[in-house]
Amino acid sequence: MKPIVYQVFTRLFGNNNARCIHNGGIEDNGCGKMADFTLKALQEIKQLGATHIWYTGVIEHATQTDYSAFGIRPDHPAVVKGKAGSPYAIKDYYDIDPDLAKEVPHRMKEFENLIQRSHRCGLKVIMDFVPNHVARQYHSDAQPSGTQELGATDNTEQPFSAYNNFYYIPHTPLQARFDMKAAAPQPYREMPAKATGNNRFDAYPQVDDWYETVKLNYGVDYLNGGTCHFDPQPDTWHKMRDILLFWAAKKVDGFRCDMAEMVPVEFWEWVIPQVKQQYPDLIFVAEVYNPNEYRNYIHRGHFDYLYDKVGLYDTLRAIVCGHQSATAITQAWQQVGDIQQHMLNFLENHDEQRIASDHFAHNPRKAIPALVTSACMNRNPMMIYFGQELGEQGMDNEGFSGRDGRTTIFDYWSVDTIRRWRNNGKFDGKQLSREEIALQNTYRKVLTLCNTEKSIAEGEFYDLMYVNLDNPHFNPHRQYAFLRKCAEELLLILVNFDEQPADIALNLPAHAFQWLQLPHLERCNATELLTNTPETLTLQPDKPVNLTVEGWGAKMLKVKL
Repeated sequence: MKPIVYQVFTRLFGNNNARCIHNGGIEDNGCGKMADFTLKALQEIKQLGATHIWYTGVIEHATQTDYSAFGIRPDHPAVVKGKAGSPYAIKDYYDIDPDLAKEVPHRMKEFENLIQRSHRCGLKVIMDFVPNHVARQYHSDAQPSGTQELGATDNTEQPFSAYNNFYYIPHTPLQARFDMKAAAPQPYREMPAKATGNNRFDAYPQVDDWYETVKLNYGVDYLNGGTCHFDPQPDTWHKMRDILLFWAAKKVDGFRCDMAEMVPVEFWEWVIPQVKQQYPDLIFVAEVYNPNEYRNYIHRGHFDYLYDKVGLYDTLRAIVCGHQSATAITQAWQQVGDIQQHMLNFLENHDEQRIASDHFAHNPRKAIPALVTSACMNRNPMMIYFGQELGEQGMDNEGFSGRDGRTTIFDYWSVDTIRRWRNNGKFDGKQLSREEIALQNTYRKVLTLCNTEKSIAEGEFYDLMYVNLDNPHFNPHRQYAFLRKCAEELLLILVNFDEQPADIALNLPAHAFQWLQLPHLERCNATELLTNTPETLTLQPDKPVNLTVEGWGAKMLKVKL
């Protein structure tokens, strides 16, 4: 099966408040709950073609909401981004975020029930693992007996020790370059200062740093040339392995590992086989942005999948926006050709700007060619971000997260398209526009085809661009074409990044017929899978196939050989 991942920001999915206020707290703006993922909701997500659901932000993290009545220590507002806080400033690796529970004391049980419901609906569950950094006021009140708190035995007199969990600036208080009081009665104090999560090893983080987090120590002495101290394994390695095993025992199906490349590959090489020895079906997805490290984190680090951000995502975004030629797609896949099956494709996630935003494409339909390309050109996973399939713009000014084209991960908020799609749990489409329904249907069709068509899920891929670069009846800068084949089925896929329809005479090279073992057919019947309409084609080497494709459109022609 080709994994289709539906990423959802858990806190926002079920929030029905249509009148959220800027920088509002949970009392003003409300908050979605795990219980909002009902069987009906999960069935709807499954029907979009999803095989996996990534519940983003479920582990307890720093927040400005006071849960001290439930035995949870409050966080100082100066070191929390937004009223709700960043889900990547982990406050307790062993607990579920209280915002997400209908009954806070039973939050772990509610999460376990969420996993069970997801599995009942045929969805595998992915959750975050955030290994590089934690909240500045990290404290576990749910730590299992027999385990030890991070930093409990650190020697704070040493800037670095392989036995420490954190890095320190000894005898120096934190002197951050932002408001250290933030309307609290007293300013935030940290003595000695710890290194900040984005590898800032001094006491002076600024507002554009990951100032709300502190860096975890995996045995790399960054202040002395990056010297590694891995034998014996650093204490942090063992504590993080225990955390992975704790969540694996909850029957999750995979981990999306935040900023995995900021953690030494030697740790992953050590930990992933140990976890998979007990849970062999678990998948590990790495957020890695350095192409020079891709093969290292796959072959040595044992990751199943890596983000294809710097390659395919950046390329497709530039083509959609008219800044790059569609010929660049060929170069993008060739650069990872040997590891293609390990790359996770996407067009949106919580870090990236929404396609429909003013900062990207404005119109979500402009990205349909990119969707078809990234979902259908290979066998590796495809991910979409909740609301993408409805054309969510992400242009709200929520609070800490400004009007930047992204859906906030820091604020209590409600997502307009998702709220109307849910329609109080009915999912009847009555609050959606015709354009939103049409877009959703297109996503559903494309994503479903990824697994109903063996040529996409399992088949061979053949890029047709090289033989059409000088074709006067094909614009290689705005169109892209390729073949997929499995057994006796062939797919010819053509996308058009241009606004105008195009009449195309597409060349098929003799080599494609040899490589894919295609018969020569003067006339054959085909089915256009996006519209389920019949067409007639000629499949002959070096004889053009005449096609018409809509503006910002695609054709997926299936031929039974």
